[in-house]
Amino acid sequence: MVEHDNRPVDTPRALITAPFRGVGLAQLEARCDIVLDPWIDHRPLRLYRAEQLAERIDLESADVLIVESDSVKGPVFERRLRVIGSCRGDPNNVDIAAATAAGIPVLRAPGRNADGVAEMTLALLFAVNRFVVAGDLDVRTGQVYADGVIPYQRYRAWQLSGRTAGIVGLGAVGRATKWRLEGIGMNVLSYDPYNPEATHHTLDDLDQMLGECDVVSMHAVVNDETANLIDAERFARMRSGSIFLNSARASLHDTDALTDALQRGHLAGAGLDHFVGENLPVDHPLCAMSNVVLTPHIGGATYDTESNHSAMIAADVIRVLDGESPVHCVNPEVLQ
Repeated sequence: MVEHDNRPVDTPRALITAPFRGVGLAQLEARCDIVLDPWIDHRPLRLYRAEQLAERIDLESADVLIVESDSVKGPVFERRLRVIGSCRGDPNNVDIAAATAAGIPVLRAPGRNADGVAEMTLALLFAVNRFVVAGDLDVRTGQVYADGVIPYQRYRAWQLSGRTAGIVGLGAVGRATKWRLEGIGMNVLSYDPYNPEATHHTLDDLDQMLGECDVVSMHAVVNDETANLIDAERFARMRSGSIFLNSARASLHDTDALTDALQRGHLAGAGLDHFVGENLPVDHPLCAMSNVVLTPHIGGATYDTESNHSAMIAADVIRVLDGESPVHCVNPEVLQ
């Protein structure tokens, strides 16, 4: 999409390679010439390397860049960019130090997918707890009365209302998950050393919380403190018959330890929306477990996520262009 009107010749020109829609797109169209070419619309998949992105910036004569997954490094910062928007909560596709050295503000979109991921978390929980996938397969394959056993015998479960859930990481997604779990009648505990609203704040508190929960759901950011946070020892601390959910990042838990806890029957089930390297080999033991529900990192894959990041990024881009301070800037020092 390219917009032209009677704007002055110095009108900013924005190259947008992220999905962009809704109010944010309309606002930016009113302020800039737009080149909209989202990566997500390309088959096969198109993600620019830094050199390719720099060439595209030159081709479009862009001075505003908005990306989601393209690599923003090296030669990109040699272009005369006024601002870069990364449609992510954590703009890890952008070399922030290099952008700062080049004097280019980098914008982000925190919490853009919080509701989508929270909804996926509940979808995984219901699917695991009520055997949705296994029951669906029974119907599709004519195994409703397999071995003379009726589904009511095979698929009994405890209802979630009145049970206790533990949230690990009380950020935007954790908070969005919390009120949803409370809405279905669960008692919700939380661990987050950086959020005073959490019920538990130390690692000793986390260990205690795990033993009190029927459901444990991961929503922490990935860093040196949280890598393999839920290891074999902590899986062992979880209540027997509990359910483990991870709709954040696979590196937050030890997959081998999780597999062992499920194989031994210590955990009743698991729901996972992320794997190391974005892929789980089909011969992995988890793939053969009917009490495990696996989805391919689609928690944030909603049109609303796109509308949310578009609104946040567009508003901040306009603020930068108008000489005002953006709300979500990773390197505000370049604005001084």
